[in-house]
Amino acid sequence: MRSPVRRVNNRMRHWIWPAVLGLAAVTLTVGSPAGADADRSGLPEAIDTVLGDPRMEGGVASVVVADAASGDVLYRHRPSGRLMPASNTKLLTSAAAMELLGPGHRFTTDVLADGERRGPVLRGDLYLRGTGDPTTLAEDYDRLAARIAGSGVRRVSGRLIADDTRFDDQRVGDTWSADDESAYYAAQISALSVAPDTDYDTGTVIVEVAPGAQAGDKPRVSVTPRTDYVDIDLRASTVAAGGADTVAVARRHGENTITVTGTVPVGGSTTKEWVTVWEPTGYAAAVFRDALAAHGVRVSGPTRTGIATPKGARRLAAHDSMPLKDLLVPFMKLSNNMHAESLTKAMGHKATGRPGSWGDGIAAVGGYLKSVGVDPGRLRQVDGSGLSRKDNAPADQYIRLLRAAKDEPWFADWYASLPVGCGPGKAVGGTLRSRMCGTPAAGNVRAKTGTLTGASALSGYVRDKDGRELVFSVILNNHLAPSVKALEDAIVVTLASSTRDRAVPVMPRATRAVTERDGDVECSWRKPARC
Repeated sequence: MRSPVRRVNNRMRHWIWPAVLGLAAVTLTVGSPAGADADRSGLPEAIDTVLGDPRMEGGVASVVVADAASGDVLYRHRPSGRLMPASNTKLLTSAAAMELLGPGHRFTTDVLADGERRGPVLRGDLYLRGTGDPTTLAEDYDRLAARIAGSGVRRVSGRLIADDTRFDDQRVGDTWSADDESAYYAAQISALSVAPDTDYDTGTVIVEVAPGAQAGDKPRVSVTPRTDYVDIDLRASTVAAGGADTVAVARRHGENTITVTGTVPVGGSTTKEWVTVWEPTGYAAAVFRDALAAHGVRVSGPTRTGIATPKGARRLAAHDSMPLKDLLVPFMKLSNNMHAESLTKAMGHKATGRPGSWGDGIAAVGGYLKSVGVDPGRLRQVDGSGLSRKDNAPADQYIRLLRAAKDEPWFADWYASLPVGCGPGKAVGGTLRSRMCGTPAAGNVRAKTGTLTGASALSGYVRDKDGRELVFSVILNNHLAPSVKALEDAIVVTLASSTRDRAVPVMPRATRAVTERDGDVECSWRKPARC
């Protein structure tokens, strides 16, 4: 890794901002003066009009637009105003991870033993040791178990030890909401966990609820992966065709009982919900233990968690995750909170040698940001994902990061991980796949989304009609409207539609009626939409 001192010296010329940059607008409808070219083009007036939309009445915004190459500021509105950036926090975390861990970083999950082998019996304990992989699937644990069975082991005389000591035992982030406990986006963080599918929502199970054959029957419930680590308390019922579908799935606080309530009509669709588990280390151990049994390997002793593997233990099998540059795709495209937190703790461990913690990880992120001209003293980051409402950052610091990242050797991979406006499917468009379609921003803008109740953000890159690359950061807070994403889109489409000399104003579209069931709030808080 290059010396931070050298990096600051080499790049300081990029961060000699005009003194006027720190000036903030007093109201939402009047922006600060920008560069002369922007003034002549009409761009400030166009963006001011968008921010004056009634949906932002009483709200607050921090918005900056700049030329990516020169750094010339084309628009600014409260540029240093610190607001909740929500998942825009992942821009800070992912960039730091690419630098501090490296694009080729892989998480390793090991199986080790501390006893002797006597024929088919492995004497002593069997250790499952994790390093924080947020993408380990049940099938990966199955392959580890197959390796143990393939070596001829049929019985382990001791215990199964789940070693999650690479990270500390703080499972949830600062001020994460208690009523989000069972929601897929707020899973507990451990160095050992399980993801149920290739969206890689680690620490969750998928619960599917299908109607029974006739009214009065119990619905059919399945869990992926199949595991006894969770119990189903089925209180739902099947009603006649055409009846109401009111199925709700939630886990009880502090335990692994998942309650299914409501009604599902005969012939109705299957409800599919991702639900977090309590204590993901035990979840990983249970899935691995079941896999061992399926391959004919019996562990005589109980399962224990939180015990470190002895230094002299022999490695019997190992699974490596995909490299970080590939992991960035599900992480950033789908705005995966658990990936952000695992990477944060992994950075903390690498920086200190201690069990990975949020405190050490955030300090490591701040060190990287400072080395590229972002001032960590002008923002507050308490987690890696932005799920905490304590996270605060201004738009001008995101502009600095977006420009600095372009000089990094890993930039191409990081840039490719950003959602693409109206891009096809989750792997390209990600959280922007249904936005800005049919506009000059479609297939053009690459940006990170962010949503919490009353907070919305969009920061990234777009080219204008002249082909000039622009960087932008739009952070909107304290709005009462269920969604202000139409305002973000209008600003970006205006940039994509305009030339250096002439702005083409685009007005925000109307927001359709939104409900929590299908809505566009709090990461939509419905998994398919992903903010």
